[in-house]
Amino acid sequence: MSKLKIAIQKSGRLSEKSLKLLSECGINISNGTGVLKATATNFPLEVLFLRDDDIPQYIEQQVVDIGIVGENMVLEKGKDVETYEQLGFGGCRLSLAIPKEDKFTGPDYFENKKIATSYPNILRGYFASNKINAEIEEISGSVEIAPGIGLADAVCDIVSSGSTLLTNGLKEVETILKSQAVLIGNKGLNSEKKKILEKLLFRIKAVRNAAENKYILLNTPDSSIKKICEILPGMKSPTILPLAVKGWSSLHSVVKEDEFWERIELLKEAGAEGILVIPIEKMII
Repeated sequence: MSKLKIAIQKSGRLSEKSLKLLSECGINISNGTGVLKATATNFPLEVLFLRDDDIPQYIEQQVVDIGIVGENMVLEKGKDVETYEQLGFGGCRLSLAIPKEDKFTGPDYFENKKIATSYPNILRGYFASNKINAEIEEISGSVEIAPGIGLADAVCDIVSSGSTLLTNGLKEVETILKSQAVLIGNKGLNSEKKKILEKLLFRIKAVRNAAENKYILLNTPDSSIKKICEILPGMKSPTILPLAVKGWSSLHSVVKEDEFWERIELLKEAGAEGILVIPIEKMII
């Protein structure tokens, strides 16, 4: 039977979360320290642990079938790959940063300046769209130190918290790209591997739906049911069950994580009591 080959980052910010996602999809992988290839014991999947900047190329060349990598890397490498799913983790931004004592005047600040970056293609596109003439100094690591040693006037680098920039006397001034982990694949998958991929995507979407939603139970006076249903429509409509106390019901529904606190306040105002919020392990839509 064919196995789907998936590449994930062998170390770094996406590695652990990629393995966690596969585990949450019910896929068991045994990988020891330093192992560069592992096979799932209960799913037709083979995992290769690679450098993240190599993954798009290996997928285009059909060395591997699919991979988990940051959107920033997909765009920078510009390889002919298919993006199947945004994965909701590994969030970061590609930003321009300048010495903290400098005054930022807008994109024109970078005119005739030298910018150090590991993402020359994305940065080149940004400067072209803003009609800025700037010199790009491509370096592979420790980008943030470049202004301090006189290599460049500013930097363009991946930012998560911004603490590394501050430590090196820099301030973030312009976001070029917002990025997260994505599942990409080559365009030459045979029919058997496409079926395995469909099964994997089904599991990933169930895990993602669960992470983005909460299951909510509450008690409500029957007179408030209509108003509460308008606040919590659920996937189709809330489940309503009568309580032993006359005139009261228990209402069950689903609320999106990013709407959670706003909805809770509205529910309390509508008369809801005994509100319980429960994590969802898997959610099939």
